[in-house]
Amino acid sequence: MADDNNRAFEAGAARCPGEGWDELMKADTIDPPQFLKDESYEYMGSAPLAADRYTSPEFFRKEVERMWPNVWQFAAREEEMPDAGDVVLYENGGRSYLVTRQADGSVRAFHNVCLHRGRKLRLASGWSKDFKCPFHGFTWNTDGSLKEIPCRWDFGHLNDENMQLPEAQVGRWGGYIFIKEAEGGPTLEEYLAPLPEHFKRWKHEDCVTSAWVGKVIHANWKATAEAFMEAWHSVVTHPQILPFTGDANTRYNVYGDHVNVALTPFAVMSPHLDASAHSQQWIVDEFLKYNGRAGGADLKVQVPEGTSARAAMAAVNRERYTAMFGHDHSHATDAELLDAFTYNVFPNFAPWGGFMPNIVYRWRPWPDQDSTLMEVRLLMRVPPGQPKPRAPEMHMLGEDEPWTAATELGAALAGVFEQDMANLPYVQDGLKASKNNAVHLGDYQEIRIRHFHRTLDKYLARFG
Repeated sequence: MADDNNRAFEAGAARCPGEGWDELMKADTIDPPQFLKDESYEYMGSAPLAADRYTSPEFFRKEVERMWPNVWQFAAREEEMPDAGDVVLYENGGRSYLVTRQADGSVRAFHNVCLHRGRKLRLASGWSKDFKCPFHGFTWNTDGSLKEIPCRWDFGHLNDENMQLPEAQVGRWGGYIFIKEAEGGPTLEEYLAPLPEHFKRWKHEDCVTSAWVGKVIHANWKATAEAFMEAWHSVVTHPQILPFTGDANTRYNVYGDHVNVALTPFAVMSPHLDASAHSQQWIVDEFLKYNGRAGGADLKVQVPEGTSARAAMAAVNRERYTAMFGHDHSHATDAELLDAFTYNVFPNFAPWGGFMPNIVYRWRPWPDQDSTLMEVRLLMRVPPGQPKPRAPEMHMLGEDEPWTAATELGAALAGVFEQDMANLPYVQDGLKASKNNAVHLGDYQEIRIRHFHRTLDKYLARFG
């Protein structure tokens, strides 16, 4: 294969010309941690994916039966359920769980099904002293033990032991609560590796949810997630961010089966634009105009002569975040104060790293292969010594509401999501209409999509 400059590359080795991630790490004003400098890339072939992986009810059924029960799933944040008796209703893949804070502060997850006639015990999150079925009144304590059977005289064949609510595994890390239905398999820490090691610097356990927005998207859950696995779609889908986004210069790393990351540089110009036509000051001005996470248009940043836009913007953020959140940022690199570190944990959890206010994505089939509940959270750091506020409820956008109606996301960020989501129903329609049943991916820029499908195939084969 060859790039636009006719330079030959081995399969999977092509990189965009221009200032790449390695050069940015060398130019950082503070030496970055080694994991931001190291490349972790594996060529995974160039074969197309089958389009019907996204559209087939039979393929979806295999995912539900073989994959979803065997993976760790992000079910809740700690600040959603701080008090004993708090319950988060988590549903996915035809299963329903009651994730419940116990009196000792631990968390347990019970299947949300009455063991009498099968009615769901709860239809919403909230607080409860017990789980009482609205159909006949069978009741369980919040530790899953049986509390009451009405007309107990007619159920002499049942005992308390075999009426304990079935449980799922629970794991906790970084303020996140995970569940896994099937017993055995890797621990949560093993499953997430090396993400916990990387996030030691960014401490999501010190954060709380400040905004949470969801909307049903009429596209397959994988197609929706994959819209956030590469950055080079920005050149067409998000042209307003090209002045300050190194889209095609993104570094893509993969780790084991479950974790990958896109490291997308900001405060640099896209390689698709003519760098000689604009100043470093222009890059910063555009960054502030169109990226609310950077500070917004009300923030004024001057770029001194001979200083890069990245260095100038990072220096301001280093002081600004220390003042805002009360945590010392003197050790924070330019990259950690500017860039998008979009991690993805198989199959549907994507927390951003770095020291900026962080974004978290979650995707769930809702309810089948043709629709997805897309969720976006914003996390904010809580200053030391201050109490952590309870998470807001998810703002569920209606069918006809645009993402820009979610003002808590900020106009610039919500506008980017609106651009992304506008593509996806037509992606699903096109996949259904595909004549050759083929989805052709780039070897490098779409490596995270290949990695995702390789892992999915392993689960489908292992538990088939």
